Amino acid sequence: MPDAYIFDHVRTPRGRGKSDGGLHGVPAVRMVEHVLRSLRARGQLDTRLLDDVVLGCVTPIHEQGADIARVAALLAGYDESVPGTQLNRFCASGLEAINVAAAQVMAGQSRGVVAGGVESMSRVPMGADGGAWYSDPAVSSALAYVPQGIGADLIATLDGYSRGTVDGYAAESHRRAALAWREGRFTNSVIPVLDALGAVVLERDETIRPDTTPDTLARLKPAFATLGEQAGFDTRALLKYPTVETVCHVHTAGNSSGIVDGAAAVLIGDRTFGDSIGRKPRARIRAFTSIGSEPTIMLTGPALVTEKLLKRAGMSVADVDLFEVNEAFAAVVLRFIGHFGLDPERVNVNGGSIAMGHPLGATGAMLLGTVLDELERRDRSTALITLCVGAGMGTATIIERV
Repeated sequence: MPDAYIFDHVRTPRGRGKSDGGLHGVPAVRMVEHVLRSLRARGQLDTRLLDDVVLGCVTPIHEQGADIARVAALLAGYDESVPGTQLNRFCASGLEAINVAAAQVMAGQSRGVVAGGVESMSRVPMGADGGAWYSDPAVSSALAYVPQGIGADLIATLDGYSRGTVDGYAAESHRRAALAWREGRFTNSVIPVLDALGAVVLERDETIRPDTTPDTLARLKPAFATLGEQAGFDTRALLKYPTVETVCHVHTAGNSSGIVDGAAAVLIGDRTFGDSIGRKPRARIRAFTSIGSEPTIMLTGPALVTEKLLKRAGMSVADVDLFEVNEAFAAVVLRFIGHFGLDPERVNVNGGSIAMGHPLGATGAMLLGTVLDELERRDRSTALITLCVGAGMGTATIIERV
């Protein structure tokens, strides 16, 4: 079975997901075009050697619809023989795209694939595509659906995370992200977005606040208390978890992932593909998988999928140098760290989505690229990337340098 290798990766900066955000004027297809062009230019890639472009997108409607992967590849000047496909595993879509690409290569059905993801949350709002899970009352009731923020607060309640604990984690995310930018750790992979005249539209992640402290975060009001109490979601959660008396609402806009725009692309292939393009692999995709988890609390998948993946790979947490756990909410990462008894200095060492934002379909690919760069910077070997996923799932991937 051929190995699947990572040859390169790029991403846009993450722009604030509002009408005044840095990337609001850049449609999703143009963000993807930008990273695809950049990936091709960096290695003078002959796109005729590619077998596919696989992109994650969580809200694939309106201007993000119509198989954005194929359309963006054509816009980027890729050879017309290169097909494209879009997929959706909610927040893990970008990592799932990489896993699908790796599976194609490992099965011997593709030699070279570009994988990644995109989301323009300022232009195509989260949830705009609807879905029976939360918009059909009979379905949402049958599945005991509650919004993710309520699930995060339920995790905090069950595990005993105070408001100070989650705010402390969030402040550290901003400190680490600001330090990473200051030391140039993202410089090689973040490609500034330019307008038609070549002027810089955005060159850095837009939502990092270096002066963030637990005290400044403590001023924010809980984001999900009113929703939980007035819409009945707290009651639904308590019926599912009868040992809990009250949901403690500790998550705010400051200790939850930010709404942002962005895109990312990763070049994956086998050894023959690498020889054809004259590139040496930077890492091998060793193993990957997904799992289902309890759908009401929804966000506990990372620990479960990590256990499954490590077992299949014949590894333990001690074999992993660095972990990237998507910071959907502070409690998600705190639970992961506590579950495995990890040193926090091995987890999200350059900050995460609380500081830099979570561009849904692109985040998984961004996390993989970030940790690969960090493995190289530290001269370490192995990393595990994982995300919690809507409807109760988790996705994870292990990479190792070669």
